[in-house]
Amino acid sequence: MNAQWTDLPLQFMHKNQMKIKLIALIGTVFLLFSCKTYTIPVDSFRVQMTEPGSEKLREVEINNPALYSYQNIKYEANSLKSIVVLDKKGNKVKLENSPKLEMRITRKNGKKNILLFDTVIVENDTLKGARSRLIQNLRREIPLSTIEKIEIQDSGKVYKYQ
Repeated sequence: MNAQWTDLPLQFMHKNQMKIKLIALIGTVFLLFSCKTYTIPVDSFRVQMTEPGSEKLREVEINNPALYSYQNIKYEANSLKSIVVLDKKGNKVKLENSPKLEMRITRKNGKKNILLFDTVIVENDTLKGARSRLIQNLRREIPLSTIEKIEIQDSGKVYKYQ
């Protein structure tokens, strides 16, 4: 009878460990699939990014999500308010411009680049944008004629304009 009482805490701990593992698995799956990805045809992107005023850059400031950092990040962002994209089912969706949006460019040669969407502008049929906010001179220039696919993803990061 004493052996049964001593085994009880072990059984209880085993059930709790299983619950914790299940919750962690569900949380991981949720995080992986909660970042929605949208596409935009290159021609639609060109039209929306060359509307009057969209080429102008503005100085913005966002929170720095790094722990123990009390200094915000300042950089130049595009002045686009929103962009119309397509969801997985082909439905049009209007995305508000935000520092959380990232852009994946797939080129016709198979090469892929990731840019911060709020830093992207189009000048002379060339897409120009930043790869980092911390190292601001890490920029890319990609001719629109070399782009096969454009994806925009809400990264879910905790960046906010200040």
